[in-house]
Amino acid sequence: MAIAAEIARAMEDSSWIRRMFELGIQLRQERGAENVFDLSLGNPIAEPPAEFFTALRRYAASDAPGVHRYMPNAGYVETRQAVADALASETGLSYGPEQVIMTVGAAAALNVVVHALCDRGDEVVILAPYFAEYLFYATNHGAKPVVVACDDQFIPDLDELESKLSARTKLVIVNSPNNPTGAMYPASWIADLAELLRRKSIELGTEIFLVSDEPYRRILFDEHVYPFPQLAYERTLTVTSHAKDLALPGDRIGYIALHPDYAASAAGAELLDAMIFCNRVLGFVNAPAIMQHLVRDLQRVTIDTTDYQQKRDYLYGVLTSAGYEVRRPEGAFYMFPKSPVPDELELVQALQRQGVLVVPGRGFGMEGHFRISYCVEQRELTGAAPGFAAALSELRQS
Repeated sequence: MAIAAEIARAMEDSSWIRRMFELGIQLRQERGAENVFDLSLGNPIAEPPAEFFTALRRYAASDAPGVHRYMPNAGYVETRQAVADALASETGLSYGPEQVIMTVGAAAALNVVVHALCDRGDEVVILAPYFAEYLFYATNHGAKPVVVACDDQFIPDLDELESKLSARTKLVIVNSPNNPTGAMYPASWIADLAELLRRKSIELGTEIFLVSDEPYRRILFDEHVYPFPQLAYERTLTVTSHAKDLALPGDRIGYIALHPDYAASAAGAELLDAMIFCNRVLGFVNAPAIMQHLVRDLQRVTIDTTDYQQKRDYLYGVLTSAGYEVRRPEGAFYMFPKSPVPDELELVQALQRQGVLVVPGRGFGMEGHFRISYCVEQRELTGAAPGFAAALSELRQS
């Protein structure tokens, strides 16, 4: 076999989301696109806000010299200043450009953080249900993923987390609002997590970092307010992208921001240098120049989330009326209902027979549930609605 054994194993276990996407292509060919309703992929159909296109046209009309050349590996200082200003305004913390590193989206940011912090055999704590790629981001760099379960409201179990922290724990990844559940962890839970990490860092004689993965933090419903983890914990690294809040998933632009108080220490300065180095040697080199120029003036701009909230409400009504048990999300654009049968693959297959594609919960480390992505056209949700009821009826009769 030519490829690495570890990669072969990873490919075998790879994303259920991608499998469903490929199945969708096959089913459309067999049944016709009008009879297949793909709710599997978190690929937002929302278009970027008008301000983005204004910035793009202005940039395209400019012939300023040097705008396509290399810049510092951390990114343009003007863009990092804009990010820092926005973070300072939102959090009240004294962020500056030196604490910000522009990255090729949040995925690159997470790989940079893990590579900079983890030696081989160190541990990365991942909270279930989780974005499946987290496992690979850890193992990419020789780290060991350690999974922690959650309660029936998808809030991670802090007692289990405490039992799994060790002297090899380097970081805990928090994703809120969460993919796949849409649940937002409350401020009280964040405060308890911070106190736990602070206490265990002292007890274990190590530094445990909180990595807050925040691509959905501006996609909130019902006037919820985002509880910034860095307000509770000094060793917080914020990683995010503009894939969701500006609807730019294919343009791969994001950033890392280190808590300014920690960054002011010698250890913080060393960590920033390490992440800038890793941004380069992992092959990203720097975030795309054009996108850095464009998002510079868009740090306080977000897509209109009204459409997502309306779709959430519609889908929640469809599912609960049909008899599914589901938690109403506070944000993002996912729903994670409980399967009516213990093996959610039976439900996923019943839905496929109705032309509805969803992702089994085991793809997110939590069997017995399934993920629906509602960042789709309304006709997809409307078309899928009868299928949810029919699949449930089929399983109850079997």
